[in-house]
Amino acid sequence: MAGSARFTHVALPCHDLDATIAWYEHHTPLRAFHRRVDVDAEVAWLAGGIGLAEAPDPDGPENPVGIVVVQSFADREAGVPIPVLAPFAHLGFDVDDPAEVDAIAERGRADGCLHWEPTDHPPPVGYLCALVDPDGNVVEFSHGQSLDADA
Repeated sequence: MAGSARFTHVALPCHDLDATIAWYEHHTPLRAFHRRVDVDAEVAWLAGGIGLAEAPDPDGPENPVGIVVVQSFADREAGVPIPVLAPFAHLGFDVDDPAEVDAIAERGRADGCLHWEPTDHPPPVGYLCALVDPDGNVVEFSHGQSLDADA
């Protein structure tokens, strides 16, 4: 594969697009920056480091990764959650401090979406907790994980 390929997003179905966008904007650094109606679905793109003008935030990542959430009109009518990332598959977010993991867990507990209590694991896993989004997808928040091979 050519060296120009970059991982850009994960696409997930959802049963309530508005609730999903609100959840990710409340619990993660992701923000909706594009939304449209297709023939049989509504689609929203969420990413970190994106400003209101759809231009990369100069303080954000050079190559942001995001999620695309898709609510088909049939899924909206069914009104049933569609977990894809469960019980262990998950999205992972890195935070700067273990206290952030604790604060995220507390907010998740208060909102009824805490999935894994904060736990400290040996390297390279680190200190983490997880929440579940409105469709039951697992979203992990960790401190001490790195994709850097030299870390």
